[in-house]
Amino acid sequence: MAKRGGYPMGAMPGGMSNMLKQAQRMQRRMEEQQEKLAATEFTGTAGGGVVTIVAGGDKTVKSVSIKPEAVDPDDVEMLEDTILAAINDVFAQIDEAASSMMG
Repeated sequence: MAKRGGYPMGAMPGGMSNMLKQAQRMQRRMEEQQEKLAATEFTGTAGGGVVTIVAGGDKTVKSVSIKPEAVDPDDVEMLEDTILAAINDVFAQIDEAASSMMG
């Protein structure tokens, strides 16, 4: 019976080492992309712009802006819903950017 190749089970010399180096490069690239994402600011709005949320790519809310016309003491629930919508908007933008960066 003829022996194929000279390596057990078709392994190539340095294969594991090369694979480890490649994994380390990929990990470094992912970390760089995550740092870039975290340094980026995103703006979410709701209610036609009466509520604006600015957040970093790491989903840390940096600022909240509420225009006076959004404040109705008789309808606090509407303001709460508008704030929630703006937060969801900015987080959706961050998730979309993260997905496209990480591929």
